[in-house]
Amino acid sequence: MAEENETPQAQESPEQPSPPQENVNADRPKEAPQAESVAQASKDARMWAMLCHLLGLFTCFIAPLIIWLIKKEEDAFIDDQGKEALNFQITVAIAFIVSALLTFICIGFFLAIAVGICDLIFCIMAAVKSNSGEAYRYPVAIRFIK
Repeated sequence: MAEENETPQAQESPEQPSPPQENVNADRPKEAPQAESVAQASKDARMWAMLCHLLGLFTCFIAPLIIWLIKKEEDAFIDDQGKEALNFQITVAIAFIVSALLTFICIGFFLAIAVGICDLIFCIMAAVKSNSGEAYRYPVAIRFIK
């Protein structure tokens, strides 16, 4: 009776082809080719990229612009993240100008608060990612500088 409960194990013979293997990586999203080159960013490059994102909170687009202009030739990671931080801070500046114009119809005050909160959250997320060596893309940014 014990032999009936046991399931026979399938033994492959050389004549039977093995079943095709499924592609394990098919469900994984492909990473951008740029991510491979910036993954090897030096500690100094990661620090400057992080500063591009963080200083944008305090100086709008001025600090990211200065850092990007000075350091873009030194490292591709600084060039990439500097452009990203600069584009986002220009977008935030435009949003604050629009919210200032909309204060006359009582919407601008709430819009300015929302823009400020989003700026804070996205800049912190970008600083953390760039400090770990990962390229960060802001979800809402007009690409002025490519």
